[in-house]
Amino acid sequence: MANPEQVVVLGGGISGLACALRLRQLGVPVTLLDEGERPGGLIGTVEEDGFLFESGPQSFQGTDLLLELIRELGIENELCMADARAPRFVLRHGRLQKVPMSPQAMLGSSLLGAAARWKILSEPFRKTRTPTEEESVASFVRRKFGHEILEYLVAPFVSGVYAGDPEKLSLRAAFPSLDEWEREYGSIVRGAIKSRGKGTKKGPPPLCSFRRGVGTLTRAMAARLGDRARMGARVDEVRKLDAAGCARYQVNSVFEGRGETLSAHVVVVATPAYVASHLIAPVSPTLSHALSGIAYAGVAVVASGYYANQAKAPLDGFGLLIPRSEEHRTLGIVWNSSLFPGRAPEGQMAITSFLGGATDPEMVEKPDETIVAIVEDENSRILGIVGQPIACTVWKHSKALPQYNLGHGHIVEAIREGESATPGLYFAGNYLTGPSIGMCVEQGFHTAETVSTYLKSDNLG
Repeated sequence: MANPEQVVVLGGGISGLACALRLRQLGVPVTLLDEGERPGGLIGTVEEDGFLFESGPQSFQGTDLLLELIRELGIENELCMADARAPRFVLRHGRLQKVPMSPQAMLGSSLLGAAARWKILSEPFRKTRTPTEEESVASFVRRKFGHEILEYLVAPFVSGVYAGDPEKLSLRAAFPSLDEWEREYGSIVRGAIKSRGKGTKKGPPPLCSFRRGVGTLTRAMAARLGDRARMGARVDEVRKLDAAGCARYQVNSVFEGRGETLSAHVVVVATPAYVASHLIAPVSPTLSHALSGIAYAGVAVVASGYYANQAKAPLDGFGLLIPRSEEHRTLGIVWNSSLFPGRAPEGQMAITSFLGGATDPEMVEKPDETIVAIVEDENSRILGIVGQPIACTVWKHSKALPQYNLGHGHIVEAIREGESATPGLYFAGNYLTGPSIGMCVEQGFHTAETVSTYLKSDNLG
């Protein structure tokens, strides 16, 4: 057995990279293991025929912590920010409608009827009482604002962020601020204003990427870890050791074709929940069972490159969300080359379509050519694009995003309780506090700081 590592991090996605990097900053010896050949998990950037395509997240919100990390990594000069005024669109009755982004825009918008607009504008002057039982996002929106706002604003947004079903998604788990504001103030608008007044809320973070794509971030994080980040290392088993006064855990893996055993005082499991459930089963069957209760939604990502003149009108803006009632299979389309430079050659454009999710789970089971045919047909009917793409790449993520469904909060509580009862075992991942890149980095940093505090305590004796 090799000399004990203080910490072994399992998983080289954004959460694991953030945790390992923060441990390194804190002076804690750490080794990261991941089976993939490149860091980042679903985050990945591909260049094809002059186009720059993203296999997962197309951008990220530049939170304070994330921008500080980018500066520390020395890649700030690669950062690019989208125009905050870039319009967002929703498809209604086959036509693209701008999403109103302010009360003034709401008054003049034709996206929603007068009754729906009035429900939004009058919300600060009405006080509602939150039900005692856990509420779905759909139930909350219907109760507060009505079905039209659910159908054309909230449900498409939920599909875009979580690939989720608003009928199943838990308001408290997925949007805790909204739940808290209504409970405390009886109004989410009043709650938002009060929170901003307390200094806990400011304007939304900028939408960001890098000149060479989101993968720039995860590559830089892995490069900073150097040979402490072992890509291509398959972890087969985690076991708890009984001997006191030495390493608590044994991690069995295969790296570069050879079996390898690492011993560690601490193991941080930063894999998806379903992988974590399998890995830690020998350590804690109870924790393994809790982790297995987290559902995932599959997503098909289709990146397409076209000549700009193949579209009937310029695609200027962030992109388009498509309600299920419009009877298309596409959930949404991001207009990449409108947002960031370098996504397509001169006179051409890059767009990315998303299909599947919790409301269309069988999509990821279809052959690539079937998915591409659906996208090409719907790009034609929705955006007026004529002809086939110049370049096209498909990714099928069978378990892309964890679902913060009703009961999710109780699962996370059980995971945290099991974590507390199992010294030296910690978890990080997008199923705990939120799926965004910024939240994953924040949660990874927090886990690292908790581990550092633990290692400095007397718990290792």
